[in-house]
Amino acid sequence: MLAVPVSLRFIVTIDGPAGTGKSTVAHWLAKRLGLEFLDTGAMYRAAALSALERGIDPADGECVAQLVRELDLAFDWTSDPPELFADGRPVGERIRTPEVTRAVSLVASNPTVRAEMVRAQRGIASRHPRLVTEGRDQGSVVFPDADVRIYLDARPEVRARRRVEQLSLKGIVTNEAEVLAQILERDRIDSTRRDGPLVCPRGADVVDTSDLEVGAVIDRLAELVRARAGDALAASASSRGVRGADGGAAAP
Repeated sequence: MLAVPVSLRFIVTIDGPAGTGKSTVAHWLAKRLGLEFLDTGAMYRAAALSALERGIDPADGECVAQLVRELDLAFDWTSDPPELFADGRPVGERIRTPEVTRAVSLVASNPTVRAEMVRAQRGIASRHPRLVTEGRDQGSVVFPDADVRIYLDARPEVRARRRVEQLSLKGIVTNEAEVLAQILERDRIDSTRRDGPLVCPRGADVVDTSDLEVGAVIDRLAELVRARAGDALAASASSRGVRGADGGAAAP
């Protein structure tokens, strides 16, 4: 098992379109690596939810940006997965409703909102510098110097089916055609916006999850981290005298 020494700053970014399983695999990869998990998509959704609750038009960029500046977004890192709070209130599953899903594209496409979110995410990393972070622009804009950059992808119809199944488990009823249309529109908006467009980060490893189970994806990503950073981590552990539970050198 590859574990990151506790004294080492280490960031893994996972980017990709909606429905590729970024949040799920980022959470489990972070656990495997001994890192913390930053769900930046949840941050944008929390901003969209807060705008809707306050009667702010998600398309009103200036008002939403001002809301984000004032909004206290914080993760409870003792929860598993970390729980997101907005102004001291847990957002829970309210950020996963179809209404928020429709609004979040408008929120996330606003340049001023994105600038505020980039600032907030970098601030979190300054306090928690050992992260697996997922989103649309993590390896390309927010953390272009990340130790490992990964891009997940999957066929649109597969992503739509996964999202319908996820929502169904949470008691949210929708249909695959509607979700597919939402995903395709989100892809269009994300890939064509001027600020922080959805792109494959330079130097990133691309993994297509269409035909892979979650466990297989996590295994693949762990292998990529090992290949990209294993030697550096092993050298760091050795130089710091990191030992395994049996008194021997920690396993890579």
